[in-house]
Amino acid sequence: MERLVLACGGVAVNSLDDITPDSLGYAGLVYEHVLGEDKYTFVEQCKDACSVTILIKGPNKHTLTQIKDAIRDGLRAVKNTIDDGCVVPGAGALEVAIHHALILYKSQVKGRLQLGVQAYADALLVIPKILAQNAGFDAQETIVKLLQEYATSKMPVGLDIDTGEPLSPVDAGIFDNYLVKQQILNSCTIIANNLLLVDEIMRAGMSSLK
Repeated sequence: MERLVLACGGVAVNSLDDITPDSLGYAGLVYEHVLGEDKYTFVEQCKDACSVTILIKGPNKHTLTQIKDAIRDGLRAVKNTIDDGCVVPGAGALEVAIHHALILYKSQVKGRLQLGVQAYADALLVIPKILAQNAGFDAQETIVKLLQEYATSKMPVGLDIDTGEPLSPVDAGIFDNYLVKQQILNSCTIIANNLLLVDEIMRAGMSSLK
């Protein structure tokens, strides 16, 4: 009932005696339709609807689940883009750019910190590597091409999964959500730190037993 009010407007009332012209909403078309063995009431052509229903059809439950997940992911991506007000280049371009920046930054630190910076930079290349593997291309060869292309052009460079060659994700219209990438980088860093801390605690425990 709450969603019907959001779709058609008006105000929900408990009794017909409470109905007034101001409490009425609007729907241009209302009809009943049978799908399978169930009857559904369709309310269409609403003005300024704040709630809608997406009808999904499929031959089996597995297909319906996949379609539902795809629609949910797409809607969330649109919502994140609206909330962020920006996007970042996709197709692995962001990870390649961060890797390049970290390699340059590595020369500014000293000692064992360089190993940490190098490990973090290499870990970021997992994304384009997985894209290459899933597309059936050699991961190492693809990464070398992407890094060389970015070092030359200094422009966002992603992977073309059709050819295995570098492409401009901006020109191809391939983008990722800024918020998602931010959360991934933040979460991965925290998890890695926690794992290293656990490893240190376990080592300390084993040393004390000796």
